[in-house]
Amino acid sequence: MFQVYRKIFPQVRKELDYWTTRATQIPDKELKRQALASIHSKRFHCQGGAVFALLAGKQWKEAVRFIVAYQTISDYLDNLCDRSTSLDPMDFQMLHESMKDALLTSNKEVKNYYLYRNEQKDKGYLQELVRTCQQVMKNIKNVEYAQPYILTYQKLYADMQVHKHVHVADRVPRLTSWHKQNQGLAPDLTWYEFAAAAGSTLGIFNFISYGLGDNIGKEWANYLWKGYFPYVQALHILLDYYIDQKEDRREGDLNFCSFYPDEVTMLKRFLYIIGNAEEHLISMPNARFHEMVIQGLVGLYLGDRKTNSLPQSKKMKNVLLAYSGSGASFFNLNTKIYYGIRRRKQGE
Repeated sequence: MFQVYRKIFPQVRKELDYWTTRATQIPDKELKRQALASIHSKRFHCQGGAVFALLAGKQWKEAVRFIVAYQTISDYLDNLCDRSTSLDPMDFQMLHESMKDALLTSNKEVKNYYLYRNEQKDKGYLQELVRTCQQVMKNIKNVEYAQPYILTYQKLYADMQVHKHVHVADRVPRLTSWHKQNQGLAPDLTWYEFAAAAGSTLGIFNFISYGLGDNIGKEWANYLWKGYFPYVQALHILLDYYIDQKEDRREGDLNFCSFYPDEVTMLKRFLYIIGNAEEHLISMPNARFHEMVIQGLVGLYLGDRKTNSLPQSKKMKNVLLAYSGSGASFFNLNTKIYYGIRRRKQGE
């Protein structure tokens, strides 16, 4: 954590400052608004993802560069779909082509990702984010071992985002049908848990960071895939949705946690997913680091004060923190202190 605070977070801040400046140059008012809003409200995603840069060794700055650019694409597109002027699945699919192209090593694969929407003029903002990721991808040795897995991650992510953001009446039918087609990937998860697993970018960041550290081989690639999908990724997004329940109800957004029949069932399923996540990480390289990731996810998300307004949140937090180990409590305390200091600085 000393390394994270000393070098990773400052580098994240530097990268985000650049992308904030680029976003202010977007001519289209709606695209500019969503680009700036995504960076402002979701910078925490970049900070959390950038922890994986520790696995990249001397190439940690390149890892941060990729992670911030890729996560910025993800958060920007999420805003465009969530608060969209469009409900067209073709539009959403085309937007998410940018996340696929960003994982390629050739900058020839850059398109007009706004093809099916009214807003077009972003002064090359989204294409530059894609090219930045591609430039980092070129530095990964044995990238051919990683690409099949990270492209699978991206395909699942894009499919989930498209199905989740269409007309309200079509969302659940599309998601459940999609789940049936892919149920073999995670037969013990419900459709909404599977959708959560598809919605995380952590597996991609894990692969990229190991690759930049020259630690990708055929056998390792398989370990990395099994280590993060589906359980770690499901835990990540379910925790994210858990703390956003009140906000999503207010905004009318689909929240995967709302499909649990009750709080008791949700808690049991969270414990099941954490247990399986820990079990699947035992055989991974740098297992202690990945154990820290699980503890960090639990501690950081449950340290957000948005949980205070949720029913049964105190019991949920206490049980999950106790089950996840002392590291989770450490991260939880640090998160509360961090938010407390930030609120005092902002005069809240």
